[in-house]
Amino acid sequence: MPSSRLPEAFLDKLRRLIPANQWDKALKTFALEKPTTFRVNTLKTTFNSIKEKLEPQGFKIENVIWYKDAFILRKGRQKDLEKTALYLRGQIYVQGLSSMIPPLVLDPQPGEKVLDLTAAPGSKTTQLSCLMKNEGQIMANDENPIRLEKMKANLELQEASNVTLLPPADGGLVWKNNFEAFDRILLDAPCSSEGRFQSEERSTYGYWKKDTNRKMAKDQRRLFKSAILALKPGGTMVYSTCTFAPEENEMVLNWALETYGDALQVGDISIPLPAHTRGLAVWGDLKFNPAVIKSVRVLPTADVEGFFVAKLKKTRSIR
Repeated sequence: MPSSRLPEAFLDKLRRLIPANQWDKALKTFALEKPTTFRVNTLKTTFNSIKEKLEPQGFKIENVIWYKDAFILRKGRQKDLEKTALYLRGQIYVQGLSSMIPPLVLDPQPGEKVLDLTAAPGSKTTQLSCLMKNEGQIMANDENPIRLEKMKANLELQEASNVTLLPPADGGLVWKNNFEAFDRILLDAPCSSEGRFQSEERSTYGYWKKDTNRKMAKDQRRLFKSAILALKPGGTMVYSTCTFAPEENEMVLNWALETYGDALQVGDISIPLPAHTRGLAVWGDLKFNPAVIKSVRVLPTADVEGFFVAKLKKTRSIR
């Protein structure tokens, strides 16, 4: 099977994370090329308008059941879609389905003050702007100045006018000038990207080693601390990754609950997600805080990459 080209240590761990009755199906997804998926930029147009204009051009598109403004391209090529006036005018945005989940879970409301802590190139930031109807304020941070410049152009094309780009900065330090300033915070953390492994493309997994997850988790905890200190009491935070690794997912969440105690509550995720399981209760000899199981592991399918999402509420000030 082509997926056997993936690192054996990764596959050994994955076997412990995927339910046995879904293992074969999940494993095959690493050899599949995901279809092009995109969402409607509701700041500029509507779902019905996009459908009416694309289908006569020969594209076959399928609605996404759990997200009313998203489509799967079933007939037609992405490069042809990107030549259409709809794309060039910023009326549609090509984005992976899993990537669309964290903003939906965060559920930002018009008029709120929101932080996207690791934002570039802006896929989730512009989605947040759509969900907020361009009302309120989104502060977007990234430490890479080149990525931020690209993001600036993206924001202008999408007409996401309620977004302000912070100067390039280490996300772990953002809280110092923004202590308890935000109603909602999205931390889609840099991770080992295991959900994006493709067995036919060594470049997607060639960097991975046994200690990759542990090294990533160290930075993720720094970013998590910054996010929770920048969040207002009563505010909501989403922590997400595109990896399967418990070290970067449940273990980071468990660390946060141990560190901040009753100042953090893990919330239920109610949107009807694609194939998924609850967060792990245990991993090896580690037994997690019972609230960790409220997190969600999105399982890989032919259309969706593996993902992890947790929703948290800050119940009181943290000093």
